[in-house]
Amino acid sequence: MTAPILVVCENADELANRAADFIVESARQSIAERGCFSLALSGGSTPEKTYTLLAEPAHSAAIDWAKVFVFFADERFVAGDDPRSNFGLAQRTLLARVPLPSAQVFAIPVYGESAAQCAAQYAEILARWFATPGESVPPRLDLILLGLGEDGHAASLFPGAAALAVGDAWVTWSPPGRLPPPVDRITLTYPVLNAARRVAFLVAGANKAATLQEVVEQHASREQRPAAGVQPADGTLTWFVDRDAVQSLRLRR
Repeated sequence: MTAPILVVCENADELANRAADFIVESARQSIAERGCFSLALSGGSTPEKTYTLLAEPAHSAAIDWAKVFVFFADERFVAGDDPRSNFGLAQRTLLARVPLPSAQVFAIPVYGESAAQCAAQYAEILARWFATPGESVPPRLDLILLGLGEDGHAASLFPGAAALAVGDAWVTWSPPGRLPPPVDRITLTYPVLNAARRVAFLVAGANKAATLQEVVEQHASREQRPAAGVQPADGTLTWFVDRDAVQSLRLRR
């Protein structure tokens, strides 16, 4: 992995704008090089601002949506129309507002008997689309967007959870973390996150400052701060952060 890139923005609005620009450029490069763009979305208030901005004409018109394929980094085990659903958030703010064929959106199944069953179903979906020879070779997404939890979680990989140790599956499930809402989760695993060509964290707010410092500068363990385990093996890692989130860092590039 190349050295992480830290992009410091004045506020959450600038962060959303620069992240949207980054997505547009990532799509352009991927489509030029491989003919398509695979993007994994996450939930959260900071990504929500980015999705809203990305759907506006200034950004949306710059993307060839016919060649975009959308996946999800994680999901809560709730129905798609539940206010807590990551898919529902993305649908309201982005997916329903751009000319993206619905067949090219691969939501995480949430209608199985359990989160574990849904995780297995999503792994099968990834295997079919990426046509990989078994789970020994993880899918290589072009861009994965992630948020950073106050507890250091990324996707739905929570501190101390058994999901952190899963290395033989692309998708797994996790019981609720310490933060609300108290529902089971389905999440991509480290092998998939770290196989991506690009990973971008979107982090805003003073409440994330201490955790961001632990992950970026203090090299926290992934068991304590799971975001620290996101280290693309042959890709780039970019942190889009606002001034409030970066206030604890010693090196502010």
